[in-house]
Amino acid sequence: MEWHITDAQSLGIIDREMGDHTFSPAEYEIVRRVIYATADFEYKSLIRFSDQALQAGAAALAARTTIIVDVPMVQVGIAPNIQGTFSNPVYCSMDALTRPQREKTRAAWGIETLARRYPEGIFVVGQAQTALTAIVELIEAEEIRPALVIGTPAGFVDIEATKGRLNDSMVPHIRIEGRKGSAVVAAAIVNGLVDLAWQAYGQERTGVG
Repeated sequence: MEWHITDAQSLGIIDREMGDHTFSPAEYEIVRRVIYATADFEYKSLIRFSDQALQAGAAALAARTTIIVDVPMVQVGIAPNIQGTFSNPVYCSMDALTRPQREKTRAAWGIETLARRYPEGIFVVGQAQTALTAIVELIEAEEIRPALVIGTPAGFVDIEATKGRLNDSMVPHIRIEGRKGSAVVAAAIVNGLVDLAWQAYGQERTGVG
């Protein structure tokens, strides 16, 4: 990601206002990206990282693992950074060719279709709670084993239970606790993770050093 002086100044303000925390340096980089994207310090207490989530995600990005997102806003938000680094394929659930189905939303049906095609992909659900539920159900049925799940949709009906099921799944994941969340948060997490992964693996790929 290309940073300008106003970005650096904003991140400096976040660093000063953050106060004490227990995040690792890599986790903190993700958290500050989310706060920068939302101007909401509450995310400091809402973001959760499963064990090895960042390591698993970075390794999957470096391996050019396919990324599946739920809505175009996430796809647009991460595409420039992905294209400038690892060039992973990125597919959106809303673009998946599916049969109409009354019981499921377009996002849920689309992400389920793509999940079966890429069962070990990186799944990023920023907006559609139904898409996150579909992913969790496939994980629980042992039909897919994602490299990483990023779950940040906002919601009022059963969203906390769905995020709890994701936590219980033992799949590497990053999630936002409670009702809050958005596609903007999801994109910020992905972009932060891509930059961390590029620092770790990028020199190997470019032959520098």
